[in-house]
Amino acid sequence: MGDLQQVRVLVVDDEEFMRKLLTNILRKAGMEVLTAQNGEEALRVFQEKECDVVVSDVRMAGMSGFDLLKQVKAQRPDTAFVVMTGYADSYSIKDALLQGADEYITKPFKNYEVTLVVERAYWRTQSNRKQTEST
Repeated sequence: MGDLQQVRVLVVDDEEFMRKLLTNILRKAGMEVLTAQNGEEALRVFQEKECDVVVSDVRMAGMSGFDLLKQVKAQRPDTAFVVMTGYADSYSIKDALLQGADEYITKPFKNYEVTLVVERAYWRTQSNRKQTEST
């Protein structure tokens, strides 16, 4: 699906196990992975380093995944954003998509789904960026 060597993903989850799991999955797919354990830390990393995709849990202490989504999209609208929810809760998924999320993942997930969703979100935002630049 194209060259993913230069794709930088920021994984945000308050569970260390989940951060490590997602990091391993995405690195195997050839992506560079940064991590943060909460929304506040994620914003700091996001402001210091250019990220192509943010994958964030919705429910975290402090800043929620929704709050992070709003901040990321306000600062860099062409960053792909993928929300993760442990609750196959159609309300929060619909809410996330309405607020600008590009994709979602429900936990538990299969490893290949993560790569697929992250790649799809990345390529969609790349394609939108090219359309915007050409108009």
